[in-house]
Amino acid sequence: MTHRFSRVLLAAAALLVCAATAASAQTTPFGRQMARVDFGISGAGVFNKQVSGPILPSGAANHNTIMTQYGSNTLGALGTIRYVAKPYVGFEFNYGFARYTENYSPAPNGSSLFQIQTTHNEYTLGYVVTPPHTIFGVQPFISAGAGSIEFKPTAGGGEGAPKQARAAYYYNVGLQQEIGASHFGVRASFRQVFFLAPDYGQNYLTIKQHTISTEPTIGFFVRF
Repeated sequence: MTHRFSRVLLAAAALLVCAATAASAQTTPFGRQMARVDFGISGAGVFNKQVSGPILPSGAANHNTIMTQYGSNTLGALGTIRYVAKPYVGFEFNYGFARYTENYSPAPNGSSLFQIQTTHNEYTLGYVVTPPHTIFGVQPFISAGAGSIEFKPTAGGGEGAPKQARAAYYYNVGLQQEIGASHFGVRASFRQVFFLAPDYGQNYLTIKQHTISTEPTIGFFVRF
């Protein structure tokens, strides 16, 4: 776990403390607005789609070679802050973290495999719908939005590649349930994130194929 993700967890702990304070002040205008905010943190499976295509830059030594690229599957985390004004009007910010290995085959030097270990940091904003109707007593939700993913090769296994950002688009469907009147609840979802497969600015890795990260999640949230 990186220092950045540790800071996210510390921020989560601070927000949990603030939740108790805000919950006791919901009779004020500020308190009523804060009651529409929740903070969630979930574990996420990260399953990356395999894509293939020819190396496009004409200056690359492996130009027109068909390369297959895929990120290894792993576990990550997703932090979300939501503001839900009405059942059909809400907004969210997501921060996602994962670490995995990008695999390229065949390698630019002609061997079978080339690998870059990278951290994956997602920053997205979205629109949230939380219908007032429940499913077997559990509240459904759906969200969709866009932002970016930063791919940052690690010091040990990143092959000296520079970091790279890609535009990202996502949708998310799930169920959530508050537990009593505690302002605490559980949440599970299925989300997919779409982005251009990273090449780290290296022409010998450039196939310009869009890929998908499929991410089932489960975790908890605190409503202020």
